[in-house]
Amino acid sequence: MENISTHELIVGIKSGDKRLIGKAITLVESKKPEHRKQAEDLLKEIMPLTGNSIRIGVTGVPGAGKSTFIENFGKLLIGKGKKVAVLAIDPSSSFNKGSILGDKTRMEELAKEENAFIRPSPTSGFLGGVANTTFETMMVCEAAGYDCILIETVGVGQSETLVSDITDVFLFLKIIGGGDELQGIKRGIMEMVDVIFINKVDEKNLIKAKNTKVELKRALHFMPAKENKWTVPVLLGSALKKEGLEEVYGKIEEFVTLKIHNKTFGKIRQLQAEKRYEYWVQEYILQKTKEEKAVENFYELHKKNASELKSNPSTEAKLFVDRLLNK
Repeated sequence: MENISTHELIVGIKSGDKRLIGKAITLVESKKPEHRKQAEDLLKEIMPLTGNSIRIGVTGVPGAGKSTFIENFGKLLIGKGKKVAVLAIDPSSSFNKGSILGDKTRMEELAKEENAFIRPSPTSGFLGGVANTTFETMMVCEAAGYDCILIETVGVGQSETLVSDITDVFLFLKIIGGGDELQGIKRGIMEMVDVIFINKVDEKNLIKAKNTKVELKRALHFMPAKENKWTVPVLLGSALKKEGLEEVYGKIEEFVTLKIHNKTFGKIRQLQAEKRYEYWVQEYILQKTKEEKAVENFYELHKKNASELKSNPSTEAKLFVDRLLNK
């Protein structure tokens, strides 16, 4: 990464310079100690400029049409005068940490829009459907003046829990398949969703789509309500044909307005920030552990005991933390 001053990055972010916005995000994603220090300084400076966007998580199993949906939904938002940032999370290989990062090529039309910014990011093995710095990357985009942040998750169908911890609206894309239409939809996801969009609906599968809608609504009836006076809508359409996207936009606006009216919008964001704090406390403790040789030695000792199953891994972790805190 080329050496660019924090001041230059901040000026670039404020002016909407996509090249420098990208450089700032690369800095935030970096794990190098010298980059982390600059990244913290950068984030501290831009914090007053953040918090003014609507953050939307988009999830669904592979093949649900997430990229097509985001491209056409993003264009719809731009048509309404919005600036749109897309954070497309690619799964990293657990072997070499590599990532395809192909979302920019899958969203060619949106990428050409002046008021759109697309950033693919690798998970680097981080679970939860997002990358470990997605929250901080979102801050950079907000500071750059993007009104809507669309986060396309990995879409593994099971580990999307952290998506709802960093977004205002959690949108689930469903497609019509064979057999039990609810098969593979985990209860955890159903408890988190705010809007459901059954995608790829056409004349051939319209009856099946309507049946799936009934099944989903029946299942949602048994889920605890996330927001007072909100019934999760199940919408039908085709992202490819740009059908049903206006309805999705309307429901997202309606949901955000309700959260503001219920005075939960700001409270939920505070809770999300607290969770990020707790995450980074753990990260920095682990980082400090590996910086001091004496501490690292007994960290490795307990890890070895855990890996060789000399005792329960959780027991070894507790022994290490107690020793670290001199308890």
